[in-house]
Amino acid sequence: MAGHDGDQGVMTSANPEAKLWLRAARKEATRRALPLFAAELAERALATGQAIAAGMALSTLFAPTPLPIGASLAAFALLALGRAGLLALIERLAARLSHEGRGALRAELLARLFAAGPALLQRRHSAELAALLLDAVEQLEGFYGRAAAAALTALGGPALVLAAALALDPSAGLVLLGAGLLVPFGMAVAGIGAARAAGRQFIALTRLQTRFLDRVRGIATLILYGRIQAEAEALRRAADELRRRTLAVLRIAFLSSSVLDLALVAAIVGVAVIEAKSGAAPARAIALLFLVPEFFAPLRAFSLAYQDRMRAKAASESFAILPPLPPPAPARAVRTIAARGVSLAFERVSVIYDPARRPALSGGSFRAAAGETLILRGPSGAGKSTILDLLLGFVKPSAGEILINGIPLDELTLEARTRLIGWVGQRPLLFAGTIAENIRLARREASDEEVARAAALAGVMGFAAKLPRGLATRIGEGGFGLSGGEAQRVAIARCYLKDAPLLLLDEPTAHLDPATERAVLDALRRLVAGRTVLIASHATAVFTFGDRILDLREGEVVGLTRVGSVA
Repeated sequence: MAGHDGDQGVMTSANPEAKLWLRAARKEATRRALPLFAAELAERALATGQAIAAGMALSTLFAPTPLPIGASLAAFALLALGRAGLLALIERLAARLSHEGRGALRAELLARLFAAGPALLQRRHSAELAALLLDAVEQLEGFYGRAAAAALTALGGPALVLAAALALDPSAGLVLLGAGLLVPFGMAVAGIGAARAAGRQFIALTRLQTRFLDRVRGIATLILYGRIQAEAEALRRAADELRRRTLAVLRIAFLSSSVLDLALVAAIVGVAVIEAKSGAAPARAIALLFLVPEFFAPLRAFSLAYQDRMRAKAASESFAILPPLPPPAPARAVRTIAARGVSLAFERVSVIYDPARRPALSGGSFRAAAGETLILRGPSGAGKSTILDLLLGFVKPSAGEILINGIPLDELTLEARTRLIGWVGQRPLLFAGTIAENIRLARREASDEEVARAAALAGVMGFAAKLPRGLATRIGEGGFGLSGGEAQRVAIARCYLKDAPLLLLDEPTAHLDPATERAVLDALRRLVAGRTVLIASHATAVFTFGDRILDLREGEVVGLTRVGSVA
């Protein structure tokens, strides 16, 4: 699967970026969890008092006590009501912290994904990224909700119970302390195993999602080549691998629970033996026995939270596949660019994807004046699409500088760049919805009249008028229901609606028959008028409305000539 190097992959590497993210996430989660910790500590105090009140009430069955049974039961009931209210508050606080934490994390990951751009898909499968943004984040529900507060309560809660036990009987309190000290060792062993198991489980989940998405996309090809049964069997094996690795996580979780149960039983037996030998009063003995489960309750919660922390550690290695956000660039005034037109300048720009291969662009220098149409010509791999990707911000230059109206491109904000640029690719991406909705993607606030005008200018009405509902006709995902030329005209209508001063066209007439190509070129000829345009194309018909031709060979600029001066 793309993006994975086996079970020893991202989950076990000592990635410094992952460590930094995890450290910052824990610090922020702890800061936000302080109100939850205060509520949990108050609940532990009430639980301690409730255990003592229950012991005093039950001891009246064996011997008289200084406090009447009615008073003991009343105290128990009041403490129980207070504790129930605190437990409800704790659940609400934990749910809110979890929701806010996961929301903030998903927003950060989306920002990093968008900053990386489509170039990231050359290294990572889209299903892997989807699993990262959805499943990996959801696995941190406990980390953001309870883990930070549980770590604090695991110290404060047992300390409250231990103080009460030591006040009642120092010997019994020491037994509790000894049993409690055994718990962290067991949890550490189980937690390390849980982190590894969770990492392997996430890899198995990502593999299954990637395979499933690929096969759904290529279902027509699989049917034509008779590979349905073979691929179904491969999916079954991937699902079985996920099942086995999920059960491995559960086994480790049960092991951690067993360590706690053994420590709890040992503490109960130890306290019972000490109280029996000392001939203690029934009230004290029963109260101490009730305090034992309350002592271990925060430790049990921390055991679950510790596994959540280990999941967060495993997830942090996955998040490291996304590049960090670039530092915020200073905003420059862009309000005059549209009024004066847009000029471009590439100054010795190089792009190196892989040091072992030749540069995709090597020291390219050229200029495009405002309102000029520049044709990028060259064989496949010459660097045409790289130039467009640089302007779109999907690729960063390895060297050199790109200027828009004299302003370095990397100093323009994303919002400014988005306002400036319109783009039409080889295969426009259309979404399931109406034709009008797909056009309005360029400018969400556009009126129906503006959408209709853009559709008319792009030639969309030529076929939409024949459809039952016109622009309100629904199409399927990927433009299902439209021909290639019709889908391309919808993309051109988006550019008309956006009215951006800089147009980037990447093989806009590829895969079209001659008649459809002429229709698309007519729409483009109207669109490019008065704008600065870069067109990457092999089609000679495109040259008829260009001003100059930039010839590229193997990533190098080899010529810049005017249209008409060359054959």
